[in-house]
Amino acid sequence: MLKYYILFAYILLMIGIGIYSSRKIRNPGDYLVAGNRGTVWQITGSLLATILGSSAILGSCDLAFTQGWAAAWLLLSAATGLLLLFFVAPLIKRYGKYTLPQLIGDQYGKEAKTIASLVIPVAWIGVIGAQIIGGAKVMNSFFGWSYEASVWGIGLLFIFYTAIGGQISVIKTDVTQSIIIIFGVMAVAVYLFYGVPVKQSAVPRLTFPFNAGFHPMDLFVLFLTYSTTFLVGPDIYTRLFCASNEQVARKSVLLTALILIPFAFLITYLGVFATNQYPDFDFRQGSSLISVMNHILPAWGIGLLVAAILSAVMSSAATTLLTSAVIVTNTFKEDLDSKSSLRLTKVIMLIIGLLSILLSLKVTSIVQSLLIALTFFSGAFILPVLAGLVGFRNNRLHSNLAMIFGGLTALAGKIISIYADHMTGNLLILSAFILNGSLLFPGGKWVGRK
Repeated sequence: MLKYYILFAYILLMIGIGIYSSRKIRNPGDYLVAGNRGTVWQITGSLLATILGSSAILGSCDLAFTQGWAAAWLLLSAATGLLLLFFVAPLIKRYGKYTLPQLIGDQYGKEAKTIASLVIPVAWIGVIGAQIIGGAKVMNSFFGWSYEASVWGIGLLFIFYTAIGGQISVIKTDVTQSIIIIFGVMAVAVYLFYGVPVKQSAVPRLTFPFNAGFHPMDLFVLFLTYSTTFLVGPDIYTRLFCASNEQVARKSVLLTALILIPFAFLITYLGVFATNQYPDFDFRQGSSLISVMNHILPAWGIGLLVAAILSAVMSSAATTLLTSAVIVTNTFKEDLDSKSSLRLTKVIMLIIGLLSILLSLKVTSIVQSLLIALTFFSGAFILPVLAGLVGFRNNRLHSNLAMIFGGLTALAGKIISIYADHMTGNLLILSAFILNGSLLFPGGKWVGRK
């Protein structure tokens, strides 16, 4: 019964924080970017909590079943993207306000902003869905609830939590959640390493950096479609918009990257351990991490670990949900500072949340849901946003075509790589970036930024 008490207390705490935070909201800026008052530790904690969602924690563990130690590349590539972001973070903070499409609109015009406002929320339904899938797998493994019931329970909880508290509630809890998940995973890894003998497994040895399940071409595509979304990403940019100044944004990005590098190997160790203990585990429904922990930790330890993982899931889902809703609102209302915009944001948040729940009922792979969404996004926006930040400008037709055809080509490549021929899909993804650049750059000019 103890594990049920811990989960119930966690749910009450999240709801309580959301209600308390809603009373601190004085204007739309408080709700959307936490009043632009974030410190280094707050922004770092929020970035970590956003990144260390189900895709990082549970996805890395599940990847270890097919990729072994090479699964560490998922978080290492995220850290690589953040190290690159370190150099442009001041520009993002300087020229952005609430959303990435606003930034794109300033660079390439109103039509480009509209395209971004339509494409990003659609893509981010897959990112939100990945978090719901992760939370549902935890509940399935931990309590034995059906996957479908778990999806609805987790989904409705984070929609309510985000809608009532906004960025204030997310920022308020992110630092604590990050500390809990990092030290929780560290404690479990140390306990396993020193206290639990590893079974001999028939699973082939899957080494780092490459092996039979992960090739150099896979890493190159991962950098193109995953690393780059930390260099140009609406949820990451939202955290930087919350920073009090440019230096806070830059320091937070660097600190987050440095923490992620060792954590990548730490979480992969748990997946490798689970692979050796349960080589025949069916992780499509449950979580290999929680299933293993259920056998070796006491009830209170399991409860705390699950609460920590759900916290990571909650934070990532809340950030992406709120970001997507604000982007859609901005297509209908230019002034995001109005109360009517705030009300519309909450309605759209409910719609996007429900669509993400429905997607999660159909797609049960955390990493597939995440990478399909991020590949679509990266093929469309990485090159245009980076070029725009350093002063490149082009006519609207060129930039719009680059975004549309780059995104669709990358999406087609990712679907082919998953469901048909892996190499053909990867080559098509690579061609999406070439197509994007060939449409974007001819006829443009560099005007510089002040």
